[in-house]
Amino acid sequence: MSALSNAPRAFRTRSTFGLACLMLILAGCGGDGDGKKDEAKPESTEEKGIVVEVAPVSRATIAASYNGTATLEATAQAQVVAKASGVLLSVLTEEGQPVQVGQVIARLDPDQPRLEVARNEAMLRKLEAEFARSTELFERKLVAADAHERIRYDLETQRAAWEMAKLQLSYTEIRAPISGVVARRMVKQGNLIKINDALFDIVDVARLEAVLNVPERELRNMAAGQPVQLRVDAAPGTGFDGVIDRVSPVVDPASGTFRVVCAFSDATGVLKPGMFGRIDVSFDERANALTVPREALIEGEGDVAVFMVKDGLAVRTPIQPGHVNANLVEVLAGISEGERVVTKGKVSLRDGSRISVLGETSETATVEAAAATTATN
Repeated sequence: MSALSNAPRAFRTRSTFGLACLMLILAGCGGDGDGKKDEAKPESTEEKGIVVEVAPVSRATIAASYNGTATLEATAQAQVVAKASGVLLSVLTEEGQPVQVGQVIARLDPDQPRLEVARNEAMLRKLEAEFARSTELFERKLVAADAHERIRYDLETQRAAWEMAKLQLSYTEIRAPISGVVARRMVKQGNLIKINDALFDIVDVARLEAVLNVPERELRNMAAGQPVQLRVDAAPGTGFDGVIDRVSPVVDPASGTFRVVCAFSDATGVLKPGMFGRIDVSFDERANALTVPREALIEGEGDVAVFMVKDGLAVRTPIQPGHVNANLVEVLAGISEGERVVTKGKVSLRDGSRISVLGETSETATVEAAAATTATN
């Protein structure tokens, strides 16, 4: 009975002793006999510096411009509709073919209109003869004046009816109202055509327009006659020259923009109505301007600034920007030619952060380290 009660106490004693030994062993493995760690502490990121890319402040030609997107539209576009009814006997043009104004592009059955012309012409000849006899008798005072005037009125009415019949006959020849290209044909030979049925769409592609909605801050920079350049996905790497045709003098209060209409003429036939294009409007150009890459700018924190490289540190330096385009920014004041600015990696920087320039050789780093050591001694 006493042996059973003493068993747990002995087990606890052995467990406590074993745990103490294990802790001593682990403590001994923490370092060598001199109390030093086996491995050296790795160098921190702050000691090495934040890795960045830099670019020199240099001189280049820079143009101030506005970039926008717009859809090309034809300046002249017409839908050809039927002015007479009848069966479509022939179609003389197809989609994509050029046509000239007045050219016959389709024909309707002319038989019934031609008969109407013949009937009205016969009636006209009869009334002309009657009017001639009435005139002779009227001069001899053998016909009353009102009877003579009635015959003259009937003659003029019939002459108008004859002209109308000839006009209806001419409508059986369907002609192009403008010069251009057939964009769409909506009918087929043999169709029964009714008055005002749509037959063709014709567009003039010799001159195309694109409408830009430009913010009002650019109003003073836009004027008729300024050169523009258009780029479209259908012709990568190719620019199409154009001009600003007209500028709206009114700013839309809802959007804060005004309309700028650009005109383009393309002899190659690449540009088509409906194409989506990117338009660059250049309104000023400066040669030999002091510039930095646009990606070096720090914006949204008050003044415009860049991180300039000085003695391995990133120094936040305010600048006065001038013209800005897609790649470069003109610098009017703040930095000098030949200095270096951070272009990539600036998100992690603070004023005075130590940096490591990507691409610098180890020889350069060694020389800088030696120079720093000499200065210290």
